[in-house]
Amino acid sequence: MFRVAGVRGGKARTCWALAQGAPGLVTAGSRSSPQVNIVAQIARYLRIPCRAHTPQGPLSEELLLAKDAGAEIIQHPAGYNNVITARARDDAKMRGWREIPFGMECWEAVHQTQAQVENLPRGAKRIVISVGSGMSLAGLLHGLRAANWRVPVLGVMVGADPKQRLDRYAPVGGRFMAELVDAGVDYHKAAERLEYGGVQFDSHYEAKCRSFLRAEDVFWVVGLRQSEAMR
Repeated sequence: MFRVAGVRGGKARTCWALAQGAPGLVTAGSRSSPQVNIVAQIARYLRIPCRAHTPQGPLSEELLLAKDAGAEIIQHPAGYNNVITARARDDAKMRGWREIPFGMECWEAVHQTQAQVENLPRGAKRIVISVGSGMSLAGLLHGLRAANWRVPVLGVMVGADPKQRLDRYAPVGGRFMAELVDAGVDYHKAAERLEYGGVQFDSHYEAKCRSFLRAEDVFWVVGLRQSEAMR
């Protein structure tokens, strides 16, 4: 429900907090991720420059929106995500700009998400959340631990294995507070358009959780990319 600069969701909330007072923003993101466009739109809103590092290949709808917003897109030979992450970090350091980390992997993302747990209905039988980088899940688990609320959590993995990040950012033993299952769909492949109760689900994230949902679940919706929200 959080919206700023035309973008919405947990990543937008975290980026907005990180971007305050920055002379410029540098980030890295997959061509299929909304990350780069979120950073670009917030940079435009704040009237500061933006550079984004991505793998080589055709620009996705999100990257085209980012480019239209004034972001400079720097593409690198396809490879591991840690390569574009390192390039972005070095770029930000050289320019003295603010780095918005790949996958919003930072404690700010944890704190921002943790604060939202108080809005959850206490009658929930189970919480289901899509898991990309794992940062939203880590924040959710911290919020549950702080509230001393024990409820089953199902994390539907839509990207790479998040366990290493959960070991770093989730509460101690937090990885075992949630059951992790694979969505069974390649991250770069979009799921069928899905909308329920007036809420549209992101085709690369929440829409891939459909088959795992059941009655009396609370479905934690992290965000919706701008290119889909505009349709």
